[in-house]
Amino acid sequence: MTPAALARAVEAAGVRVFSLTDHDTLAGYRELAAAGLPSGLTIVPGVEINALVTRDLGLWEGELHILGFGMDPWDEAFEAVLVSQRAARRTRFERTVELLREIGLPIDAQVATLEVGADDALGRPTIARALIAAKFASSVEDAFSRIIGHGSPGYVRREGIGPEAAIAAIAGAGGIPVLAHFREAPTRLDVMRELVAAGLRGLEVYYRSFDVAAIEAVSAAASSLGLIATGGSDYHGDLGPYADAHSALWVPPEVGERLLATLPR
Repeated sequence: MTPAALARAVEAAGVRVFSLTDHDTLAGYRELAAAGLPSGLTIVPGVEINALVTRDLGLWEGELHILGFGMDPWDEAFEAVLVSQRAARRTRFERTVELLREIGLPIDAQVATLEVGADDALGRPTIARALIAAKFASSVEDAFSRIIGHGSPGYVRREGIGPEAAIAAIAGAGGIPVLAHFREAPTRLDVMRELVAAGLRGLEVYYRSFDVAAIEAVSAAASSLGLIATGGSDYHGDLGPYADAHSALWVPPEVGERLLATLPR
């Protein structure tokens, strides 16, 4: 799905404040800015950085996902960080393709990148779709659970920057660093306090897989730490129509209003 098509789908679903947080790139935002914004939709520059945790904190895959909102999309220092992240993404992609070949699950790398066409969107979902095309998996979820997810035979660890560096890079470009879909926030206040000390300013409270109890607990954690609440669908374009993902997520209007009020002018 193109950024423009996603923006139209988001607007049709009734969203009024929207940020495209692709992994390690602002290319989608730049494309939207060049094409012109849909009427009635405020689009905020956004990005998602998968940050590596080098210490054993018992976190899934040893990663924390740091969102950035409101950065200067032309900041050269920040773009250099994203370029490095994308290079690491390309290396991981190539290593995964080779590992899959070694374990008897060869995929065509050209087929895998056919839809994305560039390093910007390279990632495990891309490989998952290639596994489906090769009849090695029945769905993206199946590919992750059996083949390329953490602990699976085709898993390759990510390389890249840590959460503190990601937070600093986002803040350095004028953005607001936010921790994404961290259900463990209420029970891992030790981790949260470290991130706040490093400059974290927000926590994703509303997330498509959070039930009411999780939202309330994560919201309480955000409030106790003085963090801005945000919401996200984690929609990747291969999970059905955006309207389906949107229907599983409700974000109060004041969440977007507060985010906009906090963004740099």
